[in-house]
Amino acid sequence: MERVKARTLSGFMELLPRQQAQFERVKGILEETYARYGFTPLDTPAIEASEVLLAKAGGETEKQIYRFTKGDSDLSLRFDLTVPLAKYVALHHNELAFPFRRYQIGKVYRGERAQRGRFREFYQADIDVIGDGSLDIINEAEIPAIIYQTFTALGLNRFRIRVNNRKILNGFYDMLHWSHRAPDIMRVVDKLEKIGAEKVGLMLHDDLGLDQDAVGEIVRFISIRGSNQEVLAALEEYRGRNETFDQGLEELNTVVRYLGDFGVPQDHFAVDLTIARGLDYYTGTVYETMLLDHPEVGSVCSGGRYDNLAEYYTEKQLPGVGISIGLTRLFYVLQEQGLLNEDLPTAPCDVLVLPMTEDLSPAIAFATACRGVGVKAQLYTEPKKFKAKMNYADRIGVPYVAFLGEDEVANGVVSLKDMVSGEQEKVALEAAPEWLREKVAARNKGTPIRE
Repeated sequence: MERVKARTLSGFMELLPRQQAQFERVKGILEETYARYGFTPLDTPAIEASEVLLAKAGGETEKQIYRFTKGDSDLSLRFDLTVPLAKYVALHHNELAFPFRRYQIGKVYRGERAQRGRFREFYQADIDVIGDGSLDIINEAEIPAIIYQTFTALGLNRFRIRVNNRKILNGFYDMLHWSHRAPDIMRVVDKLEKIGAEKVGLMLHDDLGLDQDAVGEIVRFISIRGSNQEVLAALEEYRGRNETFDQGLEELNTVVRYLGDFGVPQDHFAVDLTIARGLDYYTGTVYETMLLDHPEVGSVCSGGRYDNLAEYYTEKQLPGVGISIGLTRLFYVLQEQGLLNEDLPTAPCDVLVLPMTEDLSPAIAFATACRGVGVKAQLYTEPKKFKAKMNYADRIGVPYVAFLGEDEVANGVVSLKDMVSGEQEKVALEAAPEWLREKVAARNKGTPIRE
């Protein structure tokens, strides 16, 4: 029989058990934090009808989609979690309560060129708040609080949430009579941090044909810096010249005003006029989150306000606001930078129970009692030598091993070995499960990321 070479496709992440446990811990904190803010979990199909999934697609999206036929069906793998959400809300509109708050953490697929840190199959972690006809601005102020709580719960502290409003940008370019070139201008402005204001000005003039007055106004505008209050004060000088701009400024003022009440420290968010996000999609507040010590990573969490989530599926007006974390990419970067907390247990169990008697009943009863108090217990009954059993315990990284021999059973105790310190002690059989529970809880204290 000819054997097939075992391999994992390029652009698909496959983790070893220890790494998978670390990933699940990060994912679990995201789920726990999202749920704390009243978001309900949602799981939509990975495969959709192509006409549904690609209703709004075009350009690069359509080129990257995994599309196939099965019988007479034209099918595609989902390329994000937002389009399936739009379909879901349109389909179940009459059964949902609004505002509808959902979170979803799931795999998406894009057939783009696989690179370091960029994958073809990857997890996204999204939250969205969807309104029916309208959605209060306070939801846009709450989103940065959720970002802040999520990242601090993971153990990250050196990050900043950058906030802007698309109406301010649209109104500003309308003032200059260059709104028809706004997408092109923003693509150039996006290079500000990499090439500086002078080169941005040259590109606006030479490549886009803007006159020197317009270039000067744009460069001055995007170069506004300072504290959040100083930036907002500078924007007040433009008030009264454009209705859209004024509306955006009011919204931005509201968001900034309430961020403190939502528990976001001033030094963790910044009003940044260069943030635009999806030019054809977002219509109000926009967000990007950067790791201060790793700017090369780019935004690790982004999103914003949009006017109509499901316009391709229903006539109902469904505005919303949401964010997305590229979870696979974030985990890859954290792992590569050595930021994952290696001290936290990653073993599949808390205690490995090794029976040392022919009668397995005492060992089975002890493992059952451990599980009853929430301690993960694995019973090892393979006919191996003692050294092989201990090697197995080392390989899986279990923190404790329980020995139950004739003496232990006769005296009503269990010998428990700490696999980290090497210390071993006898504990009363009835008290041992609770003893283990407290020890394991102490070991699990800490965050999955250590800056």
